[in-house]
Amino acid sequence: MHHDRKPEVNASPNDLSPENLAAIGTGHITYIKALRSEDVARIFPQAPALQPGLDLFALLAADGTPILLTDSREAAVANAAEHDMVTVSVH
Repeated sequence: MHHDRKPEVNASPNDLSPENLAAIGTGHITYIKALRSEDVARIFPQAPALQPGLDLFALLAADGTPILLTDSREAAVANAAEHDMVTVSVH
């Protein structure tokens, strides 16, 4: 029987560079970043101008690549799940 398994990484997170850690999760791991509408252009340069003062949520790939901008955290989580991606908490 064949199982699709990810290779195991035999290193502690402290031994991995941020770039290597992000590469491990590329295409599978996402995180959600809360931001204000005034900060959207920094992450989504192509986004149109938005009304100031809005609380928004960005779904980002493990390497920081923007995926989705929404006004609800739940919508960001649902979008990740719909595309078979895992959302992790980043502090």
